[in-house]
Amino acid sequence: MGTGLLLPGRPGVGGLLLLLCALQAGGGAGEQEVENLSGLSPNPEKVIFAVRENETTCLMAEFAAKFIVPYDVWASNFVDLITEQASIPLSRGAEERGRCGANESELQISWAQRAFSLRLSFVKEGRNGSRGPQAWWKMNRVQFVYDSSERPYFKDAVNPGKHTATTRHLSALVTPAGKAYECQAQQTITLTSSDHQKSVVLLLSEVRLQPFDISSDFEYGEEHKCPVDQREQLEETLPLVLGLILGLVIVITLGIYHVHLKMTATSQVPIPRDRSEYKHMG
Repeated sequence: MGTGLLLPGRPGVGGLLLLLCALQAGGGAGEQEVENLSGLSPNPEKVIFAVRENETTCLMAEFAAKFIVPYDVWASNFVDLITEQASIPLSRGAEERGRCGANESELQISWAQRAFSLRLSFVKEGRNGSRGPQAWWKMNRVQFVYDSSERPYFKDAVNPGKHTATTRHLSALVTPAGKAYECQAQQTITLTSSDHQKSVVLLLSEVRLQPFDISSDFEYGEEHKCPVDQREQLEETLPLVLGLILGLVIVITLGIYHVHLKMTATSQVPIPRDRSEYKHMG
């Protein structure tokens, strides 16, 4: 408890009320902590986070992320401006915070001594359809704060400083409630920067994410694959299926041919070997 609630001497009524309100607020809100489990992944570019509330996992996320950020530099004539691009990967040693709710969740990540920070917001929605109540969740906002004075990424940037890039009307990773979104393919999300409305690109890959309705601690729900992964899986299995069908057709054809030969052989009149038997035929 913060020292701001400690009052010198005997506390008055106002101090007791303040203390009581603080205790009630603390008991009403669950304690939330975030664990960085990135070391479990063999991919050095992949991060893994788990948000826990009251010793129960309420949000799980793992993905590889990289930002492509345009910025201005002076041309060789020191009169014109040209645009360069900085490639900023998400660090595995990032600091993280999280917030879980019944219908809204959030994951905040910062790295490089907070020169860069990423905020992912999720919302759960529902409606009554012809098949009854339906619910799903999606990522509805991405915010990226970056400092263009970080020389390892921004070289000779004009007017360096902090900028904020945010998505507009985002509806991404739409997934049925209770399921985990999974996508190995690379996805692109575009953000608009406060630096002259430049377009910042977020590249996501190897995504596995579930911000709501986690029934077991540290365990994802049933997977919901993205359309690209579904198509790639179909392309991988289609040749195998076609091969099995072709093999089945060949076996059936050979079987029919064999039966036809046997039926033809039994219906034919035997030809006598002795010519004297020809007179008995017909």
